[in-house]
Amino acid sequence: MKLNINGKEQIIDAQEDTPLLWALRDHFDVKEVKFGCGAGLCGACTVHIDGQPSRSCQVPISAVANSKITTINGLPANLSKKIKDAWIAEEVPQCGYCQHGQMMSAAALLSKNKNPSDNDITNAMDGNICRCGTYSRIRRAIHRAAKA
Repeated sequence: MKLNINGKEQIIDAQEDTPLLWALRDHFDVKEVKFGCGAGLCGACTVHIDGQPSRSCQVPISAVANSKITTINGLPANLSKKIKDAWIAEEVPQCGYCQHGQMMSAAALLSKNKNPSDNDITNAMDGNICRCGTYSRIRRAIHRAAKA
């Protein structure tokens, strides 16, 4: 089976019901996609599938064979830089474990909405859990990235 990961065609020899998360981590060494809960509830494993944020722990590889899969390392450089710079400026990460998933959800929002309201941010980030509780910093970082 072929997967398009960050714009590159990859061939995988795995069961069709293998979760995308494990295909990325175990077959392609994409370690920025984190395992959190395994039930699609925490957002640590968020990637974009055809531009939409998706929980990779819940998506079998058979469902994405004809899709574009994007991890944080595959985001457009200008968008990635805006988000990463804002995250640093607002001192968002503490433990950092959830941050790639948080940033992927923020990237999906900012790709569609150049000037999100607090409500837009709340809706887009719903389901991304930060055990350190840096939600107010994440919100500020998204606003900062939108203005950049």
